[in-house]
Parts: sequence; C-alpha cells; structure tokens
Amino acid sequence: MLSKQPDEDLMIEYRDGNEHAFTVLYSRHKGGLFRYFYYQCSNASDANELLQDVWFNLIRARERYQVSAKFTTYLYRLAHNRLVDYYRRKSNSLPVSYSDNYEADCETLVADNSADPEIHMDIKKQIDKLLEQVDALPEAQREAFLLREEAGLSLEEIAVTTGVNVETAKSRLRYAVSKIRKQAQI
Repeated sequence: MLSKQPDEDLMIEYRDGNEHAFTVLYSRHKGGLFRYFYYQCSNASDANELLQDVWFNLIRARERYQVSAKFTTYLYRLAHNRLVDYYRRKSNSLPVSYSDNYEADCETLVADNSADPEIHMDIKKQIDKLLEQVDALPEAQREAFLLREEAGLSLEEIAVTTGVNVETAKSRLRYAVSKIRKQAQI
C-alpha cells in the first residue's frame, strides 16, 4: 500500500511512472509546505503560487531524482530556492508581519483543549504572541525555525536545505529559540 511507504520510495515510484505515488506525496506535504511559504511571505495567494511552482519543479525534475537525502530535505530545498527567487523578483526584503488569518488553526487547537471561553481566549493570545515573536526574528533565523517546526527537518537537513553548514544552521535555530523564549518570559 502506497500510503505506508517512505517518501523516498514513493518518489522513486513516481519517477518510474506511478502517478498515484505523486498523489500520496502531495497529500502528505502540501499543508506543511503551504504554511512554510505563508509564514515567509504572509500572503495566501503568493504562498499558493509558490507551492504550485515547487510541485511543478518536482514534476519536471522527477526523471533525475536520486535518493541522496530525505525526500523532505529535497522538497524543502526546492521550496527554499523558489522562495529566494520570489524575493529577488519582488526585489524587497522578507516580510515583517504575519496575517491574522490563522483562525482555523486556532480553533482546532482550542477545541482540542477546552470549551471554556477564558481558556479559549488565553490560547489565542498565546498563539498571537508566538506568531509575533516568530515574525520578529531575522529572516535566516525565522526560516531555520520554520523548517524545524513546520517541516520537522533535522539540523543537517536544514543546513542542506538552506545551503549553509550545520553549525550555521544550529546557530540560527539556537538564536531563534532563545529569542522566542526570552520574549515569552517578558
């Protein structure tokens, strides 16, 4: 059954002509990849465009795919490269704010934790504060944090994805987490 196979095996099957393997990969990773783009550019339309571009790039490159790292590392490397191109084309810096359009995620989190309105509001305030803290991070630290939290990538995979050495990725992530923790204590 394809739904239980590792991503790398699915990509090889897709490379070899199994279209259903692509469908499984897409359904597994579209949400995390969309959130990665959305939190980087704060625009759902741009995030959707970037998402589609990455999947089209994956489709175009499928015949050359070789397992050299985890599939998620490969996918997020494509995403990182596309994001860099996006900002070059826009010729501006990374966004400095997030949209408040995260109600569905908040509602799910709150519903899982309590029906009490006070707890509901407290959780939403905590989410708002965390998003503000992530938003305030410098670009490289924010990207490392999102790759870790949204994509679940390891330090080594973050390094490969962003084209830096492991120590740089570790430093960026450490500074990001430290800044978020420091702000949480205030």
